[in-house]
Amino acid sequence: MAEENNGGRGFFKGLAMLASMGISMVVSTFIGLLIGIYLDGFFNTKPWLTIIFLFFGIAAGFRNIYLMTKKYGF
Repeated sequence: MAEENNGGRGFFKGLAMLASMGISMVVSTFIGLLIGIYLDGFFNTKPWLTIIFLFFGIAAGFRNIYLMTKKYGF
């Protein structure tokens, strides 16, 4: 009932939060991947650092999602 009184703002607020979670996951994963690719080229250790930093990026993305859900009370 409360969401109906504010003109649907609750729906859009939730949608924006979900979109920011998705963007956060994708960005952190790509940052980890790019760091791994760069370090593999620098140290000539292909593909090990790429794989390791890809997993670090994925873990950072899940951590960001966890912190966002904790912040918004889900």
